[in-house]
Amino acid sequence: MKQIKVLFFASLRDYAGSKSMDMEIPDGTTILDLENILAQLYPRFEQVRTSMMAAINHEYVADDQVIPEHAEIAFFPPVSGG
Repeated sequence: MKQIKVLFFASLRDYAGSKSMDMEIPDGTTILDLENILAQLYPRFEQVRTSMMAAINHEYVADDQVIPEHAEIAFFPPVSGG
């Protein structure tokens, strides 16, 4: 098991009810796996999970990226603009 910190930005903070949380995840967990876990914990994440952006230790990553030990994972909601 790995210890990580998850940060939520903008509307995702409202969905999670917190700006961050510490979690323990199994070895080999990917960003997609973590998104699945969060969608189970916070059902409103299901609405935006396919368009959320994720970063590990301040670097944007793809859904198949494996999360390292003691990582800081940040999730950003979809952004619209003109």
